[in-house]
Amino acid sequence: MSPVTIAGSGLAELTCAWLLVGRGHRIQLAASEPGAGTRPLLLTGPTLELLRSVWGAGLLDDAWELTHRRVRWGAGVRSARFAQAGRVVDGAVLAARMRERLEAWPTPDAGGPARWTVTAQVVGGAPVAHHTLGRRRLLAGTAPLRAGRDERTAVLDTTGLGWVQLTPLGAGDCLVQAMVPGPAEDPAGLLARLLTESAAGDVLRRPPDTVAAIPAAPRLHPAPALTPTDELPHGLLTVGAGAIRYDPLSGTGTAQALRTAVLAAAVIDADAGGTPAAALCRHYTARLRAAFNEHLATCSELYASAFASRAWQDELDAARLGPRTAGRPEGVGGVP
Repeated sequence: MSPVTIAGSGLAELTCAWLLVGRGHRIQLAASEPGAGTRPLLLTGPTLELLRSVWGAGLLDDAWELTHRRVRWGAGVRSARFAQAGRVVDGAVLAARMRERLEAWPTPDAGGPARWTVTAQVVGGAPVAHHTLGRRRLLAGTAPLRAGRDERTAVLDTTGLGWVQLTPLGAGDCLVQAMVPGPAEDPAGLLARLLTESAAGDVLRRPPDTVAAIPAAPRLHPAPALTPTDELPHGLLTVGAGAIRYDPLSGTGTAQALRTAVLAAAVIDADAGGTPAAALCRHYTARLRAAFNEHLATCSELYASAFASRAWQDELDAARLGPRTAGRPEGVGGVP
């Protein structure tokens, strides 16, 4: 079998590599990328099950454990607390552990030209114009919890402007996230305002000092699978957030990234077995588009039940249009 180039070291790329070497494929693994700081991830049921089924035990043994979630979704609704097992892990640490396990696996020499490249990044050429549905931003920072507060329960609350989520990280720290329906001129001030308007803010000693505003609208790669041709001697499979990005509210973004890795590995395996590559690439693209449309429908239903502002209506309209609309340039202004 021809080798496969794994052109990155994200969770999806490493998971695809792990599956491939387990099936006897030769891989060419990109050099380890320098760390980009901590990336806290909350992993719950489906993601934890998928991680265990693919990688086995041990990756999350020392991750901070959550046992419950408290949710208030929409005005006039009382909060409800229910059991939900979860683990909070630094995504960079998780990727490093995956790579260590992968590098310890005995693999044959991967010399020769690769037939496929698997990546979550753009490989050469102009940036890809993803289908991006909306303009919303995720505000994120960390803050200290008040003494004696529950450090095993994640909290999701809503205000008229957006949702707020608090995820305890252990040792008295908390990841604070909020979603607003457009660009934010003052992310720290806006997050402090949301916390003031939300009952969730009562568990914090103070709002985060430093806040990032991250584009967070769902997006889909228009062509995540390209067949090997004379012009493109190696096929290209885009995985992870480079292929499909979910709204962070769903809590399944990491699981979806891992599913793209599972599907990409299946494409490569089937190609090695003689299935036409063009048909496999069409199947890969169709599966991602179907998952994306289902996610958009879920987002539309959830946001319509909680937010009535004009800005949120624009986000709902974008989701209803689906991936037929390419990502439009962001307008002027945003959320004050």
